[in-house]
Amino acid sequence: MASHQQENRIDYIEFATTDILATKAFYGKVFGLTFQDWGPDYISFNDGHLDGGFTRHATVSGHHPLIVFYTSNLKAKEQAVRDAGGKIVKEIFDFPGGKRFHFSDPAGNVLAVWSEKA
Repeated sequence: MASHQQENRIDYIEFATTDILATKAFYGKVFGLTFQDWGPDYISFNDGHLDGGFTRHATVSGHHPLIVFYTSNLKAKEQAVRDAGGKIVKEIFDFPGGKRFHFSDPAGNVLAVWSEKA
């Protein structure tokens, strides 16, 4: 049973993927995530604050709630995404509170990264 402190909080994020190894390589390189393997079709991660997973049992559509990572160096993270095989789908832009960009991972999931500064 969840503790009262966990009630009504986002607890887990699950993404679809077509390639478990490519997903591990991409998110490990760009965001330093580490993974637990749960067979050939599922991996889980914890970034120190949030748990999540990647599954081959779902269809990658690119249409889902936008998950946003934080970074203190937006330009460096944008380059890391490119270097790891991701595609920038919306270049760095201003929004209330800072700047961000959107990218797609090798499986086609669309996410974003933000910072107070570029």
